[in-house]
Amino acid sequence: MLLTLFALLTRVMHLILGIGTPQKFPPPLSDAEERECFQRAASGDEDARQKLILHNLRLVSHIVRKYYSTAKNQEDLVSIGTIGLVKAVDTFRVTNGARFATYGAKCIQNEILMYFRAQKKRSMEVSINETIDVDRDGNPLTYMDVICSEEDIAEETDKKILTEKMLRCIDTCLSPREKQILTMRYGIGGIEEKTQREIAAALGISRSYVSRIEKNALSKLQYALKP
Repeated sequence: MLLTLFALLTRVMHLILGIGTPQKFPPPLSDAEERECFQRAASGDEDARQKLILHNLRLVSHIVRKYYSTAKNQEDLVSIGTIGLVKAVDTFRVTNGARFATYGAKCIQNEILMYFRAQKKRSMEVSINETIDVDRDGNPLTYMDVICSEEDIAEETDKKILTEKMLRCIDTCLSPREKQILTMRYGIGGIEEKTQREIAAALGISRSYVSRIEKNALSKLQYALKP
């Protein structure tokens, strides 16, 4: 939610200011102006705080263009970097003697790095609520449906136990080919998810054969995980 709001704020701000290229960013403040703004901001002057953020936006753009020029989601990175810039403005103290540009750049970099770490962590998680197939009526089936437990699994402890059991069954109950197909199909272990067609192309087999293997593997898991 916070990222979405800052993304919207950043883009609206750019439109209002006519910012499309680094040359159109508001110029940096002089040392004297910057010091004065920080002193006013420390006393609760919101206009001074906004001025510091606005006149340092070019620092965010510079870091994204310099270190993440090949990233596909540069607009998101600018928004994330802007969060780091705001944190830098709110925590910087002129009495420390450091230059704000140096401090701000570190805060911006840290915010972007935390974003990448969070993305990597999420990509390795397996949710029992993840959709893995559809039933005869076209309704989505999740890992929870495959488990087919009649017990109350609302508690987080039970969810964890069942998920771990399912992962063990994938290792012990499936053939190497079935495990390979499920791993590729649902991104188990943090790898990128693939469609049946992509798996077929990668393994040199037909898509219908991939579909049969996937359904057989899911049936085995369903049987193995029945209470």
